Amino acid sequence: MRTSHTLLLRLWHDPSFTFSLVEVTYCNRGAPGDETTVAGTDISGLLAEYFTILRSGQEVCIPYHRLRRICYQGRTLWSREEGLI
Repeated sequence: MRTSHTLLLRLWHDPSFTFSLVEVTYCNRGAPGDETTVAGTDISGLLAEYFTILRSGQEVCIPYHRLRRICYQGRTLWSREEGLI
């Protein structure tokens, strides 16, 4: 099974994908439904243990274990419940 991190790396590096079309939903306690979705344009880095996003000029680290879903052009490619789809 492909991990969420591996899938994000492929979407980031593979020239056949446009990373700005990626949407990542992660667990964010206190947010509506305890989830937040960010666009690929907001993701600033993919490190070994977490990815980083820019929020109000600050870089925020989100661990991969908090990911719930990865979509590309509105189509779910990976979800925590089902893995790679």
